[in-house]
Amino acid sequence: MQSFIQSLPKAELHLHIEGSLEPELLLSLSRKHQIDLPYKNIEQIHQAYNFEDLQSFLDLYYLGASVLIDEDDFYQLMWQYLCKCKEQNIVHTEIMFDPQTHTHRGIGFDVFMPGFLRAIKQAESEWGQSVYLILSFLRHLSQEDALLTLDAAKNYLADVKAVGLDSSEQGNPPRKFAQVFSKSAELGLLKVAHAGEEGPADYVWEAIQLLHVDRIDHGVRSDEDPKLIDYLKLHQIALTVCPLSNTKLCVFDDMTQHNILKMLDQGLLVTVNSDDPSYFGGYLNENYLALHTAFELDKSTITQLVKNSFIGSFLPAEQKKHWLNQVDAALAK
Repeated sequence: MQSFIQSLPKAELHLHIEGSLEPELLLSLSRKHQIDLPYKNIEQIHQAYNFEDLQSFLDLYYLGASVLIDEDDFYQLMWQYLCKCKEQNIVHTEIMFDPQTHTHRGIGFDVFMPGFLRAIKQAESEWGQSVYLILSFLRHLSQEDALLTLDAAKNYLADVKAVGLDSSEQGNPPRKFAQVFSKSAELGLLKVAHAGEEGPADYVWEAIQLLHVDRIDHGVRSDEDPKLIDYLKLHQIALTVCPLSNTKLCVFDDMTQHNILKMLDQGLLVTVNSDDPSYFGGYLNENYLALHTAFELDKSTITQLVKNSFIGSFLPAEQKKHWLNQVDAALAK
């Protein structure tokens, strides 16, 4: 099954670029910038990645981001993930980045965006990698801060496809960011938001009704509300589900308890993604394999999940059709 998963062209719609920082790059950049980490060697860093909950993960996540200082650091971060896309046959990816994680450290858009864009253009040139960027606001910060961030991004909005909302969900409901999402829509940006991961199904409703999102990130707690399930099915709002992330953060105690296949059977447009792969134990193919191990997925189910990733993407209709045909062609082989 591993070779079958590898053979299919895939899209990934829920990936935080800062969450792809591998321990080796973390250590290398800390030495480059002479930053003291609370770890003595690579083994201790690997051990630190075995965190206990969402908050302990976020603490480690922001510590890791502290080694990203100059343009080349951000280039390396992006380049390593895009090379992983090539390796895993991920032909299209929609990548979230967290500007406030960097601007609050004094690292501006004119540093990280050129680094990101250099890697993206190189991957596009070398093997035709397709990439969209999603500017994500940190929900534990204020809406005022998010508005300032959107304004600071004005010179780079031509390179941004959508805005998103991530970080600590509990106590930070989507309604907190209604104004900045409205302004983003006025600027022609699409909208996504994390909802229904650690937060309740009501947060999914808020993201839909108040933020008018085009897609829900996670959304696994939607099944707490039958009316919400009906709505998601009727409107085919994509859910960007992250199986290894959900089990690592104890949203589900075990992969066999995950509800992604239940939601798929209910007719929802669920997709498979890796979220923060260096922290959660695997990139996209590893997430498919984890589901196969837990549920003995057949090729038909895997193919439907892969097709959903293109259907739920922000690609133009003709490009979606192209890649869906390519999936069929790979399946026929």
